[in-house]
Amino acid sequence: METPVFEEIEPASDCDCSGCRHWRRVLPHAPAGRALAHPAAYRALVVATAAASATAVSALGAGQAAALPAAAHAPERPGVPAGDEPGTPQGPRAPLHGATGRPAVPPAGAELAGITRTEIIERAATWVAAKVPYSMTAYWSDGYRQDCSGFVSMAWKLPANEWTGSLATVADRITKEELQPGDILLFHNAADPQEGSHVVIFGGWTDGTHTAYTAYEQTPPHTRRLDTPYAYWNNSATYLPYRYKGVTAAKAGTAGAEEEAPVTAGGPSSHQTAGYPGRAMFGPGADNPYVTRLGRQLVKKGFGAHYTKGPGPRWGEADRRGVQAFQRAQGWRGGAADGHPGPETWRRLFS
Repeated sequence: METPVFEEIEPASDCDCSGCRHWRRVLPHAPAGRALAHPAAYRALVVATAAASATAVSALGAGQAAALPAAAHAPERPGVPAGDEPGTPQGPRAPLHGATGRPAVPPAGAELAGITRTEIIERAATWVAAKVPYSMTAYWSDGYRQDCSGFVSMAWKLPANEWTGSLATVADRITKEELQPGDILLFHNAADPQEGSHVVIFGGWTDGTHTAYTAYEQTPPHTRRLDTPYAYWNNSATYLPYRYKGVTAAKAGTAGAEEEAPVTAGGPSSHQTAGYPGRAMFGPGADNPYVTRLGRQLVKKGFGAHYTKGPGPRWGEADRRGVQAFQRAQGWRGGAADGHPGPETWRRLFS
């Protein structure tokens, strides 16, 4: 007699019937790439298993039972469905998820971690680069839920996955004029949380009119960074600006204060270089105050000849050529003078 083969199967993730919700909670995850099945498949499997077990018991004799192989959890992977996620996508706050896909230590009472604006934008940029798929019921490998509020929770380095109804509890209301990179624009529809609720990270104004800004957001099909009309494409009047209570800045109190702050006074630090915000802040598609700061310093040092207008927050060819000219003036050649500011370029430029 052949020993019955047992496979791990998983209900279809896009089915919201009571059966699928139940099996999502109690069954282990299927191996990556395995086709998903509806609960009806489980009933067929149970019947087949019962019949096979009965045959095996009969063959082994009274008092003996067939040994069944233990089911093992699939290894952690980005996008693994969360079995204990609340039934509604806009449910209460949820804990971070560890390497096993299970909730980590409950974050109740955990203190808010301090974080700079540069760190917020850098963390947001990691999901943009990874093109994290949008999901209300899955967690990325860093433990954060792959929806808009999970994205903000990740960027702010919060100890739990907040939702649009709770983000305001860890933030303060501000005005449009006070907006700085790392703040958010939040719309929570209290009457129907799943209808229209959304949140985006403010990445900086695209021009001096303050009618458009760079938004970092988690939205189908994946995380993106996009120039966006203020306050948003739709329901614009319902989006409100907020600032994370744990944000730390070089100067506080006025819009753009961090942009104008001296790079050596309480600014961010990367690669042991004071004020250097990291490579993610520069290059094609970059749009942030650090590009402006870089351009102004190039002009001040006499390397701004490539600008046809004043340096701005959007990275362009004029920025690259200005940086390259400065690097060549240091005697660098080849890849060391590629026009993209590394920590040593930044240190020398601002020394």
